[in-house]
Amino acid sequence: MPSWYEELIDEARLTALTLLDRAEDLTSPTLRLGITGLSRSGKTVFTTALIHALTRGGRLPVFRAMHEGRIAGATLEPQPDDNVPRFDYEGHLSALVDERRWPESTRRISELRLAIDYAPARGGRRALTLDIVDYPGEWLLDLPLLDRSYADFAADSLRLARDPARRDLAAPFLAALADTDPEAPADEALARRLAELFTDYLAACRAEAVAMSLLPPGRFLMPGDLEGSPALTFAPIDLSGDGDPPAGSLAAMMQRRYESYKDRIVRPFFRDHFARLDRQIVLIDVLAALNAGPAALSDLEAALDGILAAFRVGRNSWLGALFRHRIGRVLFAATKADHLHHTSHDPLEAILRRLVERALSRAEGAGAQIDVVALAAVRATREAQVRRGRVHLPAIVGVPEAGQYGADEFDGLAEAAVFPGDLPENPSALFDPSLGFKGLSDAQGGDFRFLRFRPPVVERNGEGQALPLPHIRLDRALEFLIGDRLR
Repeated sequence: MPSWYEELIDEARLTALTLLDRAEDLTSPTLRLGITGLSRSGKTVFTTALIHALTRGGRLPVFRAMHEGRIAGATLEPQPDDNVPRFDYEGHLSALVDERRWPESTRRISELRLAIDYAPARGGRRALTLDIVDYPGEWLLDLPLLDRSYADFAADSLRLARDPARRDLAAPFLAALADTDPEAPADEALARRLAELFTDYLAACRAEAVAMSLLPPGRFLMPGDLEGSPALTFAPIDLSGDGDPPAGSLAAMMQRRYESYKDRIVRPFFRDHFARLDRQIVLIDVLAALNAGPAALSDLEAALDGILAAFRVGRNSWLGALFRHRIGRVLFAATKADHLHHTSHDPLEAILRRLVERALSRAEGAGAQIDVVALAAVRATREAQVRRGRVHLPAIVGVPEAGQYGADEFDGLAEAAVFPGDLPENPSALFDPSLGFKGLSDAQGGDFRFLRFRPPVVERNGEGQALPLPHIRLDRALEFLIGDRLR
């Protein structure tokens, strides 16, 4: 079937899904919120905290509908899509509250529906259905592949693999590639070996010490039930000449499987889930990139640029919204703000804004509302003053996770007061126009390391239910993402 014909069918199906969503919206106003995050950004924690805040309340002064007492309640409802797993809110909340451990990262798409009963500011009573669509950020980075050929994908991937920041990590894969003839007959064993080495290289790039973000294809790192399938058994290889590779060659096999990956994995995700979103939050572990150094910051900037380019952003006109969803609001959130003193929260936001600067100008020109925020969906630390000689330093206090930095420096039980360092108030201190990003030590001078802390102790009410979770700026995220629909 020609690719243009498949795209036409996809467009027709997407239009039909949009019309169904709009028809439902007439009788039951519904907002579809996408929540995603890059590696180790705390996506599962954020989703759990957002649901808990809406159902249990708490101190949320910036979230006007809650602060003004206009939300009468929010209840969990059966999700709309029977073929999508439910987000395990109860299990994740138990991990946070009962076990004081961060829940396992989700490796697949999941959904949860909330019915919010509220009073508009002008009076009366209404209900808003909030459909939360939680999915891995790696899948989001796959969307640009829909417009790229195998030759484009291979050239970009190999350029990244040969970059000095990644070259050592990619060495086994590149060595095997050097002995590979793209025009040799297709060989299943060789294809599997190259795919495994390529996947190992992507996994090494994602390690915390390296913290690279631009790592498509995303399903290679979380294959699920597709592990071992031909659609995940390909790799970028050096192509010789222009045009399609010879029929029956290794290159032709790789190209065919790449196209299958797009058609069978990426396109259905876009059509059935991503393209139906109304709002989106993208969670980012900026601190991990700052820890890892300039190469990780540059890679994160490129990833964020690609992410926002993938959104079908823009205002929903009355007629256009009838036939096609457009994401009207996108929030980029730098997570783990509780790993810093509050004096560094605004600088963290400024650094994130600098990282998405190019993408922001393009999206705002299309009419979308974009914002950035530094937050901690669940605050694991408190602030204190630590005396060092005659100087009092602002510090954070919490229980660091055990075994950090390759040794049992922390046992995961006792509190520690940590001076994490100050971020530069001006993000331009991290950027040299001629050299690119600089490390924190180069920009500020000093030793920076951001620890990981265990979840806090959460008190319970008389019925044994967890009281509202402590947070930093979660209310601001809620106001931006859904506040306008509760006025």
